[in-house]
Amino acid sequence: MSTHPVAALMAIAPLGVVFLLLVWRRWPARHVMPLGLVLTVLVGWLYWKIPWVRMAAAGVQGLVFACELLYIIFGALFLLYVLKHSGAVATIRGGFERISPDRRVQAIIVAWAFGAFIEGSSGFGTPAAVAGPLMVILGFPPMAAVTAALIIQSTPVSFGAVGTPIRLGVHRGLYQQEPVAEFLSKYFLHTPGQCPSGAMPLSSPSGQPSSVGWTEILEGPYEQMILGIAARVAVIHATVGLLIPLIMCCVLTRFFGARRSWCEGLGAWKFALFGGLAFVIPYALLGVFLGPEYPSLIGSLVALMLTTAAARWGWFQPKAVWDFPRPADWEPEWRSSLPESAESCQASCVPLWKAWLPYVLVTAFLLIMRFCPAIWQWATETKLGIENVFGTEISAESAPLRLPGTVFLLVVGVSVFLFRMPVKLVGQAVQDAGRALCGAATALIFAVPMVRIFINSGVNQAGLASMPTELAQAVAEAVGAAWPGFAAVIGALGAFVAGSNTVSNMTFALFQFQVGLQIPAFCLNPMTPLWIVALQAVGGAAGNMICVHNVVAASATVGMSGREGPLIRKTLLPTAYYLTAAGLLGVLIVGG
Repeated sequence: MSTHPVAALMAIAPLGVVFLLLVWRRWPARHVMPLGLVLTVLVGWLYWKIPWVRMAAAGVQGLVFACELLYIIFGALFLLYVLKHSGAVATIRGGFERISPDRRVQAIIVAWAFGAFIEGSSGFGTPAAVAGPLMVILGFPPMAAVTAALIIQSTPVSFGAVGTPIRLGVHRGLYQQEPVAEFLSKYFLHTPGQCPSGAMPLSSPSGQPSSVGWTEILEGPYEQMILGIAARVAVIHATVGLLIPLIMCCVLTRFFGARRSWCEGLGAWKFALFGGLAFVIPYALLGVFLGPEYPSLIGSLVALMLTTAAARWGWFQPKAVWDFPRPADWEPEWRSSLPESAESCQASCVPLWKAWLPYVLVTAFLLIMRFCPAIWQWATETKLGIENVFGTEISAESAPLRLPGTVFLLVVGVSVFLFRMPVKLVGQAVQDAGRALCGAATALIFAVPMVRIFINSGVNQAGLASMPTELAQAVAEAVGAAWPGFAAVIGALGAFVAGSNTVSNMTFALFQFQVGLQIPAFCLNPMTPLWIVALQAVGGAAGNMICVHNVVAASATVGMSGREGPLIRKTLLPTAYYLTAAGLLGVLIVGG
């Protein structure tokens, strides 16, 4: 594996500047991301020698992706404001308080269980766009709401959108690759022989050319391998994710409580562990025995029913009810920039079933889209955009009907009719959503093109691999046999840059597989490459907690644009826990 240390330093420079300015200097993303884009273009031009036409094509692709994110954010905001102006907000708040007045319990039910369910059915950052505003409706400080919504963007993510990060991300990363074919022909088609000592050559782990065609491998062994990776992902996530509800409670009480106490979060340990087990047990079983489509979707539904019932019946409840300080005592940083008129909803005569119906419809429509093949195919094939932008192989296309933003707008139309809202209030909701969208738009139209240039940098005149690959290779060479402890970090780096576990897996799955063939642990355990790819997927999920895309989008839905840095600071601890725990598991299971 050839590495270029200077190239790795050059590749990480724009990311380091973005991270330091956002987290340390606390600059708003709308100021940082233009600088990050300029630095990435300069590195690509001066060091990678990427053709200008390719960088321009990648930038256009990024703008299309940014528009998709903004479309989703606008739909979520529009629905939120329709609910506020209709009076449904006060009804939802009152109904939830009757289940449990404790904010820690509410966060576990709404962010952890319900948010994971939305992730399992939709993905695309939709959980933060739904769960964050819902917690604001319940009376959470906006910054606390979005912090909780981001923290749960971890365990459910690898099986989000009905298994897309595995079925699309890992699949595309490994499909029809020679090292994978050789591995399958040796270890999945016949009895494995003795593993030769020392490092294995990347192109031929068996040492002999394979006589088995890829079509034959695809029909059985390749699918078996993908299911094996999914099972390993489920086991690691279930082990590490068990404590995420408790960590979320501790973060809320430490940063948003009157006493700034970690211990107040620990006071909810019984309900937090119950909520964790209610999700991860079915999640792990489904991942091991059924595959990647169902763990997050069904596991979260089980958790949602069990945690709601337990809270209603008073099971595992904390000894003392915990709440945030009074709104008058909230710090300015916690507050939303959304219009006050939209925030202040008095008691209304909207029945509870009618107030919740829009969220039920969002869930139902997302599920119908994913599980009705005819609708999904039609939505996927209805595309807008450009193929082969500026003569490159880069395409800038979008299928807007497939995006959750379409579901949000559809439910908005139903809600306007359901609540019999006057045209004036609907217009006010549109204006409020548009104003809230502006902060996110400025950041995303620079952030996403920066990411696409970073990822598409593999075609260059300097003879280098892509920027993320150079970074990963440098880390692999530095840590050597200890790679199982660091594989998840590369997955998180990919998600931090790309804003997607799916893209991270697509980018790094083959690299991780090849490293798994090289490290000494492969000689003792031939399934080592599968564990390493599983750690990649787990790290890619954890990286969603701090990735700029998710933070910008989630912030916009609750009126927190410009405060992305403080949010990332609060989610760094859960991210560090996730990567450390996954790394320790990797070392224990694989060795290193």
